[in-house]
Amino acid sequence: MDIILPKYVNSFLLTVYGLYSFTLRYFKEVFKPPYEFKEMLRQFFEIGNKSLGLVGVTGFIIGFVLALQAIPILSKFGAISLIPSMISISIVREIGPVITGLICAGKIGSGIGAELGSMKVTEQIDAMEVSATNPFKFLVVTRITASTLMIPVLIIYADTIALLGGFIALNLLHGQSLRLYFATVFSALTFADVIPSTVKTFFFGFAIGLVGSYRGFNASRGTESVGIAANISVVYASLLVIIIDMVAVQVSLILF
Repeated sequence: MDIILPKYVNSFLLTVYGLYSFTLRYFKEVFKPPYEFKEMLRQFFEIGNKSLGLVGVTGFIIGFVLALQAIPILSKFGAISLIPSMISISIVREIGPVITGLICAGKIGSGIGAELGSMKVTEQIDAMEVSATNPFKFLVVTRITASTLMIPVLIIYADTIALLGGFIALNLLHGQSLRLYFATVFSALTFADVIPSTVKTFFFGFAIGLVGSYRGFNASRGTESVGIAANISVVYASLLVIIIDMVAVQVSLILF
């Protein structure tokens, strides 16, 4: 007797298998020549440089608001001196990587999905195959690799700006000195805080690039599929960022 699965379950399983196959193909292609260094450098610029403004503003707001929220609460207990430590640990371990990862999922994931989706709709990918160019290596491998390497850099940049935003809030309200603030910040951080939070950002970048490339590269022929690919890329990439963070927290608790 055949088992008929609900349509949404079937669609979910097909998506999971598609992402699995896409991932295997990426790891097969990434180490095989020729290497598209020029296109990869262009993707580094597109993903990294063009996201600095948005990521920087987001990081500053995170640190500034976190300090503003903590000051009135901790001042009741005479614990103002603990605010730099609280800001550094919370931003470096969780708030900075996750929120910046979600911002990157929205900007970078949707951008990759829309770009590759429009190339699929206008048959540019088919034209590359006809001209003996490997579109998967040129379009997908370069974007996934660039997002895997650049998003951790963006998250470190956002964490730094967030710490600076926390200092500005403390300085405006309590006259905190820059030297004392950052001395307290760095004394509160340990390798157990920095290493797991840094390692998981590479998985964030890989997931964002993978989902955006998968949805765009496999978009249907209709013009509306470009918007659908961009929209679903954001949803799936954001969900994967949260899931990866949840797994990373559990692993770091076991190892550290």
